[in-house]
Amino acid sequence: MAEITALILNFLKALGKYRWHAVSIAWLVALIGWAIVLKLPNQYETSARVYVDTQSILKPLLQGMTTLPNLDQQVMFMRQTLISRPNIEKVMRDTDLDVKATSSAEKEKMIDELMTKIKIAGTERDDIYTISYTSTDAKLGKDVVQSLLTIFVEGSFGGKKQDSDKAVQFIDDQIKGYETKLAAAENALKEFKLKNMGLLPREGGDWSARVAAANDALSQARLELAEAEQSRNAIRRRMSGGGGTAEGGSGGMVDPETESRLAAAQKNLDTLRLQYTEEHPDIIATKRLVEQLQARKKEEMKKGRPDPSVAASPMMQQLSVSLSDAESRVAALRARVGEYQARVTTLRNQSQTAPEVEAQLVQLNRDYTVNRENYQQLLQRREQAKLSGDLSSATDMLTFRVVEPPLAATKPSGPNRIALFSGVFVFALVAGLVGAFMMSQVRPTFLSHAALREVTGVPVLGSINMHWTDSQKVLRKRRLLGVGVAVLLLIVAYAVGVATMLARASA
Repeated sequence: MAEITALILNFLKALGKYRWHAVSIAWLVALIGWAIVLKLPNQYETSARVYVDTQSILKPLLQGMTTLPNLDQQVMFMRQTLISRPNIEKVMRDTDLDVKATSSAEKEKMIDELMTKIKIAGTERDDIYTISYTSTDAKLGKDVVQSLLTIFVEGSFGGKKQDSDKAVQFIDDQIKGYETKLAAAENALKEFKLKNMGLLPREGGDWSARVAAANDALSQARLELAEAEQSRNAIRRRMSGGGGTAEGGSGGMVDPETESRLAAAQKNLDTLRLQYTEEHPDIIATKRLVEQLQARKKEEMKKGRPDPSVAASPMMQQLSVSLSDAESRVAALRARVGEYQARVTTLRNQSQTAPEVEAQLVQLNRDYTVNRENYQQLLQRREQAKLSGDLSSATDMLTFRVVEPPLAATKPSGPNRIALFSGVFVFALVAGLVGAFMMSQVRPTFLSHAALREVTGVPVLGSINMHWTDSQKVLRKRRLLGVGVAVLLLIVAYAVGVATMLARASA
């Protein structure tokens, strides 16, 4: 603690020795600083407040019909990009600041200054934004803020509308491409159907269903043929039992067992044909059996001779008519069976190429369906894009209300000369004290016995006090009074300067 006290006393003694240097430095710094403060140009701040209304009745009405723009995000984007180089260059052109730039470096400097002095404040919750600019020219500040306000309002519409137009143009190009694809797919599908008319699947069933239906029809026709033949054979047996037949006036008795075996063999043959082809061993063996039974039947019919009295009877005549009808029905059913058999054979031959044709048809239909769906979706999206562009340019979707328009400031907003004036005064006092201390370090003197003994290392035996004469005492008092007056005048000058600036500010 004693050492700190000694240091403070030495510092005060050094200041007392170089007090005039301290006062001179303080006055010099104060005068220079105050002159600079007074010469600083006035700063005029111009601001404008705008309210952005993003709530529109069109939103719920058009929900789902089109892509509604995100108005909050759009306004936020404009706020963040308002102070960008292209916008600042546009502001310079609008306010004729670019004319003042004589070189590229000066223009770049002006752009940087504008970007630094322009401020944008506001919150998304209140949707109120403030655009401010500080300049030495009040009219220039008003023009700059007005230009920024115009860019902020117009940019919110123009960018979205331009994006919508580009989207519509892109969709139109895609639609033209899909129209060409659709026309090519339709032509290919038409030519394929004309080329493969008989192999195309019908509605309600595929190729296997058609083959199964043809087999069912053939089986039904063969069954009816067998029934007709059995009916005809029954008539023949009755006629044979009566002593003759109606065929050429000749005939004989036929063994009923041979008739039954022949009918069973023919029925078995029809059943096998539904399962196998004509080259199958079972079908070949059954056909051989049928031929043998038919030959035996013919031999048995040749053995007998007709009885003229029986053939002339009314019953035989009626049986002859019935036999003729039965033969006609058998002939018709045989023709039907032959036709159905030809159809089944044709379908079986075509069954090898039909699956490939069906697969090609499915592929063509799938490609055509995909292109048609994409084409219809593009048409719908184009209308939505057009409607979205119209909405983006509609003032009802995004409304700007200027709450406070930009006005040319009548009073300067800066610089704060009172604060600067006071800062210069404090800095001048500190500079005077620091200057005196530095002088004491440059031109040191021993202010105590201890300092002399510590530096020289020689013991100090004693000291002689200064004896001031009366004239010297008077001169010393005058000097101290002069220092006090100089400091007091510095304080008075500071007070007068502050009072003058306060008076100007209140005027």
